[in-house]
Amino acid sequence: MRKFLVVLDETRECLNAMRFAAMRASRTGGAVQVLSVISPADFGAWVGVGDIMREEARERIEVHFEVFAKWMRDRQGIDPELVIREGEAVTAITEQIQDDPEIGVLVLGAGTDSKGPGPLVTALTKVAGTLSIPITIVPGDLSKERLEAIT
Repeated sequence: MRKFLVVLDETRECLNAMRFAAMRASRTGGAVQVLSVISPADFGAWVGVGDIMREEARERIEVHFEVFAKWMRDRQGIDPELVIREGEAVTAITEQIQDDPEIGVLVLGAGTDSKGPGPLVTALTKVAGTLSIPITIVPGDLSKERLEAIT
């Protein structure tokens, strides 16, 4: 089964990437894998405090994921899988792609402000030629109706 890998983060454009991945998976008989990356830089040098912060970050991710997962199950009939990795985002994403041969497409949301598509899209398009799968970049301001028509 082909999986659509989508990155869960705090950006607004993440929403359209999630929608697109779920709709495409539903229409093509695929699955959705949601990856969230915890940056180790967020935990500082104190091990005990870092452990607590790491656990809190995981809890926030799981709550955030469940909002998307409920929508995917209720509206698209897709039961997404959550993967949480620690590290630098681009490295974590490329490692996840390498580790799971069922991943067939990476879905990213592009920012809509004048600064460009966002740091993740910018970084991953620079290494796109080394990935074993295509990247789909979903505009962050695409309407629900347009997303449905495209998928």
